[in-house]
Amino acid sequence: MRRFKNFIYYCVLTIVMLGAMNNLTFSQILHPVKWSYAAKRINVKEYVIMLKADIEDGWHIYSVNQKDGGPKKTSFKFTATSGYSLVGKVSEPPPMTKFDNTFEVDVSYFNKSVIFQQKIVTKNVKEFAVAGKLEFMVCNDHQCLPPETVEFNIPVK
Repeated sequence: MRRFKNFIYYCVLTIVMLGAMNNLTFSQILHPVKWSYAAKRINVKEYVIMLKADIEDGWHIYSVNQKDGGPKKTSFKFTATSGYSLVGKVSEPPPMTKFDNTFEVDVSYFNKSVIFQQKIVTKNVKEFAVAGKLEFMVCNDHQCLPPETVEFNIPVK
């Protein structure tokens, strides 16, 4: 009987320890960038789609105009639809630029927050959504996380 109690004790202890290790593993997953979206009406047919990245202190994401050969630039792919058409390319405020010893190139990046904008023209549709995917890479002074893809769906009224 004593052996059986010891066996149960060690089983319970093992389960508790595995659960604690599991929690520690998941708590180390980093997501230092949070995205939010909005649509702003310019006139009867034109809107500006805004995609905002809020970036945790110490981290940064890269410009849509980041030159090749360095980190992965931020990119946007809009789902084609008959409700609207894109006007021009995604715009951004002026990024910070510096030489990065890790990539051995000049990098253009944003800290804290950045709003990317895409102008669209509607095709006589009163309500629709602008959907797509964005891809970005986030780094700090010690590490870069793998590029991440985020889907978005922005209602436009």
